[in-house]
Amino acid sequence: MPGPDITRLPNRARCLFFSTFVFCAAIYLIAAIPVLAQVDSGANPEQNKSAANSSASQDSSSAQNPQGKVNTTVNDQGVFVFKKDVDEVLLHATVVDDHQHIVTNLDRGAFTVFEDGKLQNIISFRHEDIPVAMGIVIDNSGSMREKRNKVNQAALNLVRSSNPRDEVFVVNFNDEYYLDQDFTNDLLKLKEALEKIDARGGTALYDAVVASADHLKRNARLDKKVLFVVTDGEDNASNESLEQAVRRLEDENGPQVYTIGILGDEEHPKRAKRALEIIAERTGGMAFFPRTLDEVNQITSTIAHDIRNQYTIGYKPSNPQAAGGFRMVRVEAKAKGRGKLMVRTKSGYYAASQTASAGSD
Repeated sequence: MPGPDITRLPNRARCLFFSTFVFCAAIYLIAAIPVLAQVDSGANPEQNKSAANSSASQDSSSAQNPQGKVNTTVNDQGVFVFKKDVDEVLLHATVVDDHQHIVTNLDRGAFTVFEDGKLQNIISFRHEDIPVAMGIVIDNSGSMREKRNKVNQAALNLVRSSNPRDEVFVVNFNDEYYLDQDFTNDLLKLKEALEKIDARGGTALYDAVVASADHLKRNARLDKKVLFVVTDGEDNASNESLEQAVRRLEDENGPQVYTIGILGDEEHPKRAKRALEIIAERTGGMAFFPRTLDEVNQITSTIAHDIRNQYTIGYKPSNPQAAGGFRMVRVEAKAKGRGKLMVRTKSGYYAASQTASAGSD
């Protein structure tokens, strides 16, 4: 199901812009067809042969990955990407000990994965700082007016503390939501987007989160996906419910969501807090509730540290992906002399059919 648009153009302006674009594009193509045909007929056959051989080589390379192993590479545009079997499920997991310290030196044998209570065979394992596609989703409602400067600084510090190859976009929301900066790692552009403060209206948190997750799904070039969400109140303006939003976040390759709730003056703090906790817990992220604005900056450092010290675990489900449906996921970790270990990752996912997965690659 296509997700909502998050551009800044109002609906009526978007329609007019799109219609104009289509009309101009059609005129251009009609004029260009004779030229393109002439160029194509005069093309160098050796170049065509070389391109065909290159394509065949890539297809052959893809076929030589029968074990579904994850290969991390950098493509021609310098983008860090995964190559994986379409049936493989990737989990990004954080491990902490009984003192809540992150554990970073475990090997593959320390982990056990269960799907719907059944033991799964781990086919790939990595522990490295993998670049992420990240959406920064910030509340721009009227009650945030005096808080935005410190929140913006903390968001920028999150980017500074993260992998320099991360690609980040910014969505500001009140009772509507706006993509104020698409994917970039340019701090100046991100700063300008965060400074587009128009603090007014209500809080369409769920709608903004769903739209941002959909933008990640459709447009991110990196496999690992994260949303960083900051709000100071309960959702009071969304079309989506909490349950619907969580359902959309639990797609097979959905993002981990880290939430910050600045809820000191919130009318229903318990309800708002629980919603942020549910969103974070179901996706393998974390929820934070600072007592003061000054704590937000330290929280973003904690989030950056968490993201950069995760294990990536891949398995091919014993229940075929084509069967679809929701799958409960549990990961356990044990290591001699390490005491009780807790693994935090997504609690489950909705499996995509094999056809759908292949079509999205």
